Amino acid sequence: MAKIDFSKILYVLAPLAGFTDLPFRSVVKKFGADLTVSEMISSNALVHNSKKTHKMLEKSSLETPYSIQIAGSDLDVIRRAVEIINAKDGVDIIDLNCGCPAPKVVNNLQGSSLLTDLVQMGKVIETIKKYSNKDMTSVKIRLGYNEKNHIEIAKVCQGSGADFISVHGRTKAGKYKAAVDYDAIREIKKTISIPVIANGDIDSPAKAKWVLEHTDADGIMVGRAAIGKPWIFHQMKEDTEEVSSEFIREVVLEHFDQMIAHYGKYGAVIFRKHLHTYSKAGYQDASAFRNLVNGIDDMLQMRDTVDKFFSQSFCKDI
Repeated sequence: MAKIDFSKILYVLAPLAGFTDLPFRSVVKKFGADLTVSEMISSNALVHNSKKTHKMLEKSSLETPYSIQIAGSDLDVIRRAVEIINAKDGVDIIDLNCGCPAPKVVNNLQGSSLLTDLVQMGKVIETIKKYSNKDMTSVKIRLGYNEKNHIEIAKVCQGSGADFISVHGRTKAGKYKAAVDYDAIREIKKTISIPVIANGDIDSPAKAKWVLEHTDADGIMVGRAAIGKPWIFHQMKEDTEEVSSEFIREVVLEHFDQMIAHYGKYGAVIFRKHLHTYSKAGYQDASAFRNLVNGIDDMLQMRDTVDKFFSQSFCKDI
């Protein structure tokens, strides 16, 4: 039985390389994310038994439902990657990335470059659907490569067997700076019958509400706006902006502890990038704090420094 209920709005954490690892997803899950997705996983790396890549498949016990996103275009490699994922318990969805604009991904006919070859994209989706033993197959797309051809792309996804799609409302050429075309997402929703998740610059409860009303999408996907604000899903569901400084302190410390549990001592170093965003919530001397933690390697010293900094009250509204 599928664990996703599209009869109600779905709030999804987008996969972000280097950020949405198991510790972060665990924290986000506690604040209302209905679906979490792994970081994008190279099907080639998975098939060639990269230890780092296989570790990226791991999930928290809280993550139900859980989706693993893969990238690739070679049908044999895709099949073998799917078979590896099939052996993993607790995975509900295999998602194909057709949206990443990073050159190292695009240059290998992966990510958004699949939008330039819709026949091959369709074959990849069909291969995942055929060999997967998971509940659902989904696709993350953009509106096109250089120009928009979003309707054609969406129809190929549906026709190839995708159970739902997530739509980033920019072309590959638009990267992350161009204006998001929510009208195009609405056009996709009107054209196909499978569920559509809207993605792109959804960064507040008010924006989430507007996007859902404007696009008539079945859910929203939040990426960059959740970094430093994993509680944003709770805010969107409850339509509130209120968060206390004590609440943030507890979240940051829990996230830190999750990083240590998952990565060991090196988790403290990796956590620096998260502290850079958490500290932007409206604290005094945040810049000095960021400079300080950049020089701390010891996990106990790091935790003590973090605890003291986030024990202060906000110096401005967040």
